[in-house]
Amino acid sequence: MLLNVTNLDVSYGAVKALHGLSLEVDEGEIVTLIGCNGAGKSTTLRAVSGMLRPRGGSIAFEGQNVTGIASHKLVERGLSHVPEGRGIFANLTVAENLALGAYARKDRQSLADDHERALVLFPRVKERLKQLAGTLSGGEQQMLAIARALLARPKLLLLDEPSLGLAPQLVQLIFSIIREINKQGTTILLVEQNAHMALAVANRAYVLQSGEIIKSGPAKQLLDDPDVKRAYLGA
Repeated sequence: MLLNVTNLDVSYGAVKALHGLSLEVDEGEIVTLIGCNGAGKSTTLRAVSGMLRPRGGSIAFEGQNVTGIASHKLVERGLSHVPEGRGIFANLTVAENLALGAYARKDRQSLADDHERALVLFPRVKERLKQLAGTLSGGEQQMLAIARALLARPKLLLLDEPSLGLAPQLVQLIFSIIREINKQGTTILLVEQNAHMALAVANRAYVLQSGEIIKSGPAKQLLDDPDVKRAYLGA
């Protein structure tokens, strides 16, 4: 098992955001978290990537307890996080943003290969290497954020709302690239407001409500679940 989260409790001050949350991600999977705004999806990713320190519970990555380890140390271990809002450096060029994704790597030859792979996946990024990242469209910034994360060569890629604010045709493109990244060997934990797209691309899914998991199972099974349809799929 690549990721094992057990009985995770996370609070913002006096407000408890996650209540005993447990989930698993196996190597090679796409696992998605769905739920309404405020359900705890982004909080879960932030805790896994070391951006938030849990009040209780544990996080194991590749069988090692990584609870509370700093984010940059987790990147070195093979865990990358593309946050909601993309988190690009607007005043740096696209090329400089990509270089920052690889800051921890010493393997120059394989880094060059990964750089080329990222540009093949995202040709629009390749066309704009000399531009300031802040001048890119929203879709291009999302592509840059994912490409930058891939340059860390993650074993597990955390994606938080990759389709947020994008036009429908770009949403389709982003999700096709997510599938391709997974096919090439990267495991993905996905948070996505577009529950239909998320369940269509994922192997398994967890449904969060008020900081707790209320359903889980194969993504195709949850696509047909009457409660999920009613609450999240507009049925």
